[in-house]
Amino acid sequence: MKIIISNNYEAMSEKAYEDIVTIMRAASKPLICVASGDSPSGIYKNIVKNVSSNEINIDSWSFLGLDEWVGLNGDDEGSCRYHLNRELFSPLAIPANRICFFDGAANDLEQECKITEAYIKEYNGIEIAILGLGMNGHIGMNEPFTSNKTRSHIINLDPLTVEVGQKYFKKPQPLTKGITLGIDTLMDAKHIILVVTGAKKADIVKQVMEGPISEAVPASLLRNHPNCSIYLDEAAATAL
Repeated sequence: MKIIISNNYEAMSEKAYEDIVTIMRAASKPLICVASGDSPSGIYKNIVKNVSSNEINIDSWSFLGLDEWVGLNGDDEGSCRYHLNRELFSPLAIPANRICFFDGAANDLEQECKITEAYIKEYNGIEIAILGLGMNGHIGMNEPFTSNKTRSHIINLDPLTVEVGQKYFKKPQPLTKGITLGIDTLMDAKHIILVVTGAKKADIVKQVMEGPISEAVPASLLRNHPNCSIYLDEAAATAL
């Protein structure tokens, strides 16, 4: 795993953005997996800014959602799709046929998983998966002790994920399950970009980078990926 430490969040986001663009430019039919949350939002700001100024062209890019709260979709404020619509898809006017995203409110969640896996196959795999890091070491909604053999699946949420997830909602939200790309799906991505910010994540970053590679800390499994880079600001790197 390659480690890139920047002075602050803005510098970290800009560096990750630059590396993503370099990779995507070299791909013929690139599919990028996007995560919601605070850590990757700076990357999306850079994409929107540079598309708007005609510095980059993303007409060849297609987008894949990483995960969603079960029971919610883009119509629900606080959902993963809601945040990505606001930060990325709507400002860039991405057409619906270039976005594949779990509908957490669908009647058949297993079918949502099948649709997602088929979409990935159609694009010959994920070019880049952008990931954040949970306080418990999860990636996507792959909670501690999730099997590393999982593809897209439905999962019971860890209490810590439920607690932290409340920050995205204006009132308490009864979160119990998630639908997410699986660890095996993510490990098949050609490139993984893990972005982590803030001192509160320093201890889990240390576990991911220096502790045992184990399903107990799902993000530690990324150390086995041949093209994984972790982007940290100085605060997130203080325990290393």
